[in-house]
Amino acid sequence: MQVHSYYADTYQERAHTRVIALGERDGSPWVAVEDCLFHPQGGGQPADRGWVDDHEIVPVRDHDSALIVAIASGDDALPALSVGQPVKVRIDIAARMTHAALHTAGHLVEAAGRAQGWVPAANNHFPNQSRIEFTAPEPDARLETPEGREEATEALRKKVAEVIAQDLPVTWEHDDEARRVVHVAGLHAAPCGGTHVRSLGELVDVVLPTLKVKKGRIRVSYNATHRER
Repeated sequence: MQVHSYYADTYQERAHTRVIALGERDGSPWVAVEDCLFHPQGGGQPADRGWVDDHEIVPVRDHDSALIVAIASGDDALPALSVGQPVKVRIDIAARMTHAALHTAGHLVEAAGRAQGWVPAANNHFPNQSRIEFTAPEPDARLETPEGREEATEALRKKVAEVIAQDLPVTWEHDDEARRVVHVAGLHAAPCGGTHVRSLGELVDVVLPTLKVKKGRIRVSYNATHRER
C-alpha cells in the first residue's frame, strides 16, 4: 500500500523506502514506491522535482493503478529495479516550499475574496502564474473604475496581511466522504489535495497587484514565498 507522505509532512525531504510496483505509461517505464514523497501535478499545483536513487524523475498519477508513479525526467533513464527492492528517494525541498507557500496563499486570497461576497471560479498556484478567479453574484460598482479596483484589492491585501500576522495554523482532516479538507484555523476550509505550510507565519513577500476584470471574472493575481528555514 502506498503512503502519500507529502500529506503527512510537507517538509520531509528524504526517505528510505522500497519499490511496490513497476509498469509502463505511454511507452515510458515507471516505478512506484511505498513511502511516496512526490506530489504529482494537480489541483492547480505543479509536480515536485524528485529523485529515485539519484535518478531524476517526474511524479504522475496513474489512473489505472491509482498509484503516484515516478517516470524518468528527460534523458535520465530509470535503472533496472524490482518489486521489494530498497531505494532512496528525495525531493527538491526549495521547490516544495515554493509550491506550498503559493498554494497556502491561494487559500488566503480565496477567503479574502469570499469575504467580499465573491464566488471562487478557478485557481492556479503555479509560480509566476498564481491567481484566483471569482464571479460576483451581485454587481460591484467598485470594479468599474481603476480607482475602485485598487480599493477592492487593498481590502484583500489588508485581510491577508492581518491573518498572516496572527500566524494561524494550517491543518487537514478527512471528512465523512473521505475527502481531504484543509483548514486555515477558523478562517477557511476547503477540499484540497495540495501541499501547505504549517502556519501562516511561514509566508513572506505576499504581493497582490491590482485585480483585473475580464469577461465577467474577477482575476486576483498574487505571489508569495516561504520564510527562510
